[in-house]
Order: sequence, then C-alpha cells, then structure tokens
Amino acid sequence: MAPERSAGRDPGERHGQPAEPAERVGQAVDQVGQVVGQAQQVVGHAVEDIGSYIRSQREAAQVSMRQLARSAGVSNPYLSQVERGLRKPSAEILQQIAKGLRISAEALYVRAGILEERPAGRVTDAVLTDPTLNERQKRVLLDVYESFRRENDLPDDTPTATQTSSSQTRK
Repeated sequence: MAPERSAGRDPGERHGQPAEPAERVGQAVDQVGQVVGQAQQVVGHAVEDIGSYIRSQREAAQVSMRQLARSAGVSNPYLSQVERGLRKPSAEILQQIAKGLRISAEALYVRAGILEERPAGRVTDAVLTDPTLNERQKRVLLDVYESFRRENDLPDDTPTATQTSSSQTRK
C-alpha cells in the first residue's frame, strides 16, 4: 500500500487518489476559459482606447467625422464604429486615419497594440503630434534635432525605421 501524499498534491486528487483524466481536462478547460476571458477584456479595452484616441485627435484637429472618413477612404458608419470601440481597424486603416488626421501612424499603432511603445523624447513627441506640420516638415525638424543630438554625443531619439525610410525616399 502506497503512502498518501499530502504536500504538493495535485488539485484534482481526492484522498490521495489521482484525479480522473476527465476531471483534469475539465480543470484545464476552466483555466483556459479564464485566460481567454481576461484576454478578451484586454482586447476590448484596447479597441475602446484606440477609438476614443482617434475621436479625441479628430476633435482636436477640428475635423468632422465625414471629412476624416472621406480622407481615410472608409465609410462614415465604419469610422463611427471604430470611434465607439465596436470595431478594431487594421494597420492599413490606422495608417489612412493617421494621414487624414496628420498625426503619426506609429502613435495609432501603439494605441492599438500593434507596436510596442518606444521611449521617445518630449521634442520628438511634440513634433510628431503637431497637427499644423505636414509629414515632410516633421521629418526635417526631427532630422535637424537628431543631428544636433549626435553632434553633442547624446543618445539617439530617432523615429522608427519606417518613418526614416519614408523620409529618405522623398529627399
């Protein structure tokens, strides 16, 4: 007769007897269900967050929903659903919305969870989010700023490679 284990017991064990395979499967399914539920909450929050962020940026830029929908190439009802957190736009749609708002697509990607937030300086953030500057002007300002930082041997605060490569094609 085997001695009964007390410490480190499998949660499905009863009175020293191992849990039945069906019980273990049931427990695993319950755990997976809990994890999925938590993930859905996080995704739901991210969708609401990107929608409210787009709405606030649109309102700050004093652009109507109809104007933004037209410039982004999406329908007015679709954009409304995005802003209310009912739909999660693709990276391509986010890029079009960013162009329509004249803001950094990277900022939208970070809010949507597509990109991880990178450490950036206040100057870079201010330039990238300034609605009065076009993309070329933003790039020129950031290039000058970064050249001064390099000249002074300070850490690089350069925007992502996609922004850098798109600016190089315009030069």
